Amino acid sequence: MENEKYTPRPEHKFSFGLWTVGNRGRDPFGDAVRPPLTPVEAVRMLGEIGAYGVNFHDNDLVPIDATPQERDRIVNEFRRACEENGVVVPMATVNLFYDPVFRDGAFTANDKSVRAYALQKTMRAMDLGAECGAKIFVLWGGREGVETDGCRRPDDAVKRLREALNYLCEYSLDRKYDYKFALEAKPNEPRADIYMPTTGAYLALISTLDRPEMVGVNPEVAHEHMAGLNMTHAVAQAWEAGKLFHVDLNDQIPGRYDQDLRFGSANPRAAFWLVKFLEDVGYTGPRHFDAHAYRTEDYEGVKEFARGCMRTYLILKEKAAQWNGDTEIRALLAGISETAGDERGNKFSTQHASELLSATFDRAGLASRGLNYERLDQLTIDILLGVR
Repeated sequence: MENEKYTPRPEHKFSFGLWTVGNRGRDPFGDAVRPPLTPVEAVRMLGEIGAYGVNFHDNDLVPIDATPQERDRIVNEFRRACEENGVVVPMATVNLFYDPVFRDGAFTANDKSVRAYALQKTMRAMDLGAECGAKIFVLWGGREGVETDGCRRPDDAVKRLREALNYLCEYSLDRKYDYKFALEAKPNEPRADIYMPTTGAYLALISTLDRPEMVGVNPEVAHEHMAGLNMTHAVAQAWEAGKLFHVDLNDQIPGRYDQDLRFGSANPRAAFWLVKFLEDVGYTGPRHFDAHAYRTEDYEGVKEFARGCMRTYLILKEKAAQWNGDTEIRALLAGISETAGDERGNKFSTQHASELLSATFDRAGLASRGLNYERLDQLTIDILLGVR
């Protein structure tokens, strides 16, 4: 029974990318350590470990130089494998960063032909995703950035990006794909500086689009932590704005290169607050693990990595429920909650403003009141360490 609590089920909506379980362990200092894993083999692995979904870039599934006949054969085999293994495709995306043609960006490149090719490639990736049942389309602008700002004015880059997003929204409507676009931010790597470095930057851009209702964000733990930011805060801002269309779960030590560590393995406390927020607000989208196994592992180790991502999420979900139900924590929260203060709120009216201006506040008394945050945080640590 204990193990069953942490066994993934379809309703948990855990998903992995072909590029995650299929990661071969190559890095800038060493070649691949694992043999290639075909899309069909990856789907079988995910079915074996109980995952709900599989996601892909266009070229994770179909090689960039495949013929139309090869494309159709690969897609048919992949779809059949998904059906046989009970795995769905919640999300698709496009690779606009690997091929040398994108060395100066894709949608923001100076060369108009490169920008046009990027649109064409994305449209075809949307076709591919829709054919496999995807309803979310993620866009990560990994090459949309610079090493030197002498190459273009950054406001021109933003305008080009906006034009591309507007175009893709219209294409989705024209083809009746019903996609939700989820924009993924990252501060740097592979470019020295990426134009949309944080989730907040993308939220600001979305408000300027022709069809902002179609576009949201895909915050990623590692990318927010690389910038030294709080992932839960980014997710909360996106949720409050109605723009949390997808979420990428992994882990990251701040100040390092993009590590894509197993979820919760570097900072379980931060992972706890993230899981707690997602569960408390009732997020119903996929929990996508955009991470990969250590370079030391064979494919049995990759399975352990993937199982570990899901298991950690479920453990933290259980800890969140324990936190919410803890009697002492509830008592502390009751003493520090918003309702303990002024009841009049901040909705403006002439009368309210007049009353607020004439109100008297005990500034010294308000400043002297202890808030018990130390006790609250230690109780959290006690729960996470399993001693409460």
